[in-house]
Amino acid sequence: MVKVMATGVFDILHLGHIYFLKEAKKLGDTLIVVVATDSTVRKLKHEPVNSEQIRLDLIKELKIVDQAYLGHEKDIYEILKEIKPDIITLGYDQINDEKTIEKELKKRNINAKVIRLQEYKGGSDLEGTRKIISKIISAYEIQKTMERIEGENR
Repeated sequence: MVKVMATGVFDILHLGHIYFLKEAKKLGDTLIVVVATDSTVRKLKHEPVNSEQIRLDLIKELKIVDQAYLGHEKDIYEILKEIKPDIITLGYDQINDEKTIEKELKKRNINAKVIRLQEYKGGSDLEGTRKIISKIISAYEIQKTMERIEGENR
């Protein structure tokens, strides 16, 4: 039984996430997803839109996911001892470096292969959390501008 681990923030779930998880699942029998804690997200990316518990609950609801866990606060590698994955998948845009992860795995006596997956090319402008947030902000700004213009024309 090959255990594949995928990690991520999964803040605003989108097709890029679904593609990533489907591609990861193809590599083994069991897909285990580790969701980043709020403090990790703040440190590495941005203020999360959804709390870690909401993000974890959403991932657990996906059919393709066999198990889902919240990552560890202090040591992101600690969960590997619990899960014991055969394969660790990285998204195309994740900041983690394969060589650094491989060194940590070796240091901790964990025998897992690290694979970076390809980018989703679905052709939508809503394939990334930052893209979705930008589109919402743009739509909001356009709406406010239109309201201001309409107010001036009265």
